[in-house]
Amino acid sequence: MTPAERLVEQARRLRPLGLATGTSGNLSERGTGGMWITPSGIDYDQLQPEDIVFVDDAGRWQHALAPSSEWRMHQAVYQARPEAGAVVHGHPTYATVLAIRGLEIPPLHYMIAAAGGPTIRCAPYHTYGTAELSAAAVAALDGRKACLLANHGLLAFERDLERAMWLAREVETLAQQYVMCLPLGGPVLLDEAEIARVVEKFAHYGQRAR
Repeated sequence: MTPAERLVEQARRLRPLGLATGTSGNLSERGTGGMWITPSGIDYDQLQPEDIVFVDDAGRWQHALAPSSEWRMHQAVYQARPEAGAVVHGHPTYATVLAIRGLEIPPLHYMIAAAGGPTIRCAPYHTYGTAELSAAAVAALDGRKACLLANHGLLAFERDLERAMWLAREVETLAQQYVMCLPLGGPVLLDEAEIARVVEKFAHYGQRAR
């Protein structure tokens, strides 16, 4: 499967997974000398592999369609994090509710370790598509693979697109759990030492080739 085919396949999952509404949200995959990214303003049900835009490392493209308005944020992640193979950005309801309040997600469940640490930070607000937002997102991702974006949504990356989609959905689940705990007096939190243990366990979790 080509990068463009993978992006179309996963982009069509954004709305069913609750990660986007309308044409919001965008996906990218690292490529040689740049990245493949979903275009701006195309309905996911109509999206075709030929619509996927390649943006080079200098921020140039030669496609009839413009890349997502958030291409700078995706590019900034790839430049800052060599381990990033794919990036997912969306506006899921619960993560966005917390982002609107400027709240980070605390260590209420051990699965927060999937994002790399004891919290999922919230980057300060900047206008969408700007270099300022890109810089704020990269700072919030320091030591993490996901963050919230104030008054905006969430951002997640992983080594490949399927895992990045999984992580984005996991962050939304954590956000929902946090929101639902708040009326009950708030969650009982795990300590940082426990999250560090789980981060280490996750590094060796799953099947490996023999």
